[in-house]
Parts: sequence; C-alpha cells; structure tokens
Amino acid sequence: MDGILPLWKERGMTSHDCVFKLRKILQTKKIGHGGTLDPDVAGVLPICIGKGTKVIEYMVDSGKTYEGEITLGFSTTTEDASGEVVEKVFMKEPLTTEQIDQAMSEMTGTVTQIPPMFSAVKVNGRRLYEYARNGETVERPIRTAEIYSFERTSEPVFHEKEGIQSWRFKVVCGKGTYVRTLSVDTGLKVGLPAHMSELTRTKAAGLDRSMSLTLQEVQELMENGDIASALLPIERGIADFPRIDLSNELYRQVKNGARLPAKELGISSDISTLVALFYQEKVVSLYMEHPDKNGIWKPSKVLRNDLEINL
Repeated sequence: MDGILPLWKERGMTSHDCVFKLRKILQTKKIGHGGTLDPDVAGVLPICIGKGTKVIEYMVDSGKTYEGEITLGFSTTTEDASGEVVEKVFMKEPLTTEQIDQAMSEMTGTVTQIPPMFSAVKVNGRRLYEYARNGETVERPIRTAEIYSFERTSEPVFHEKEGIQSWRFKVVCGKGTYVRTLSVDTGLKVGLPAHMSELTRTKAAGLDRSMSLTLQEVQELMENGDIASALLPIERGIADFPRIDLSNELYRQVKNGARLPAKELGISSDISTLVALFYQEKVVSLYMEHPDKNGIWKPSKVLRNDLEINL
C-alpha cells in the first residue's frame, strides 16, 4: 500500500496517536505524518504510507492555512486556551476594527518568533515542553517564519463583563510557524496580553478539508475493501518540483543512480531546485545539481526503481 492519505485529525488526539491507530487500521507499519498538529487543534494531517513516506519532508516544507480565534485580555502559559493564566488586563473598552487590522497587517511578511515553552523544539537535546513540565526555564532560539496573509474574518466581540475581546482570523503561513505565538505577538502590538483561543488547520501540503477523512471513515473504507479510493498518488507530494519525463534509455540509467549532464536530462540552466524525474507517468527519482561538478546532476532521493521498461 503506497500513497498519501488526507486525514482529518480530531481534537484531543496527538499526530502520533493518529499514526498509531492507522497502523492498526491499515495493517501496515510504514506510515508517517507530514506536519505535527497540537492535540487541541483539529485539521488536515497529511499521512504518507509505504513509498509515500519518502516524500514526507517535501510536504512538511509546504505552506499551511489555519482558521482560529484570538482573545485579548489575558495570556497563558501555553499561549492557547489550555494553559494557566499568567497575565490579565481588564479591558474597559474594545479596540476598534482599524486598530486590530493594523496590528495584524504588521505581522505579515518575514517575522521573528520565540517558540512557546510548551512546544516540541529541542534545546540541548530536550524538548521545550519537557523543561516546561518540570517548571524549568531555558533560553529559547529565535526563529523566522513567513506569514503570507493574516486577516480578520469576523467582527470583534467585546465581552464587557469579563473585560476581553475576541475575533476570528485566517492565516496562510510557511513551515515552522507558531500560530499561538502569532496571536500573542498580535496582542503585544496593541499593548495587551493575548492568546490563541481556538485553531483549526484547513489546508496543508495542497490537501484541504473537503478531501480529508476521519479515522472512522478510513476504518469503514478499509472494512469495505475500498481504501484505495482514498489514497492520493505519491506524486502529489512532489508536485511543486520541475518535472522531466524520461526515455527508456534515460530511465535505465536513472534507476541505477547515474550522474548525468543537465543537457542530457533536458534541465534548463535556470533551474536550481530539485527536479522530479518521471517514467510512465510515475515519479522515479529526485535529482539535484552536483555540488562539485558543474553541469552534472545526481540523485537526491530514489523513489522507485522497479518499473518495467517499455519495449
């Protein structure tokens, strides 16, 4: 069984929980996921199966879309609704939509973030959440993130009695973005503590909510012998790379890991990314420019070398 499964992860489960359950449902061990989701976050979780696991890293690198809610008035230890309150400011009056939209617009582009203490980032060989659970503090690395768009999608709601204000948002961002931190930093822009009060991932690696299946739906397809209908080809995971279609002779060389001139492969001089080499409409290898030999390309990752040659 090879392919990519768009899974809808429900709240309360870790990404690892999903992989563990799918190994039992699909009766195969070779399964991985393309992009961790926090337990409190629901959403699209790309699952790679069999040969599909070879393209996980390229799916993790792709952009993601989230929809959620920001609440002003208090911050938490985890930067989301599950943590303990660490700072609270009673809002006597709400911010205007103009103030909110201005703050959000200033958070687009390349931004710097300090990962939350409750995150999986490693410092000195340990996850940050391990330090946090033990009540320890440690200097966290500053990271950059790409925020392609960050927009308010609802009218702000002011809760006068609680002294807090909330609104819905949609963000399109690059890999490694902490949307929790984006929410907190938006609050800092207006001088108020904030946290991410809800989050759902609606798109990842080109997969969206409409094509995603729950674990229960996957179980039913498996029981009915129709699981193949839910699997996308592994070619989906490398769709962003330039494509080269191979002749019989070139495939003979490529499947054995040959280093070949760009001209022979038909790779133009303006290409500097990985190139996906196809044979019989299936991706067989990803090639990269040789670091030391000008004009020569070499295998970066072999995905298939067992296709029969057309005669």
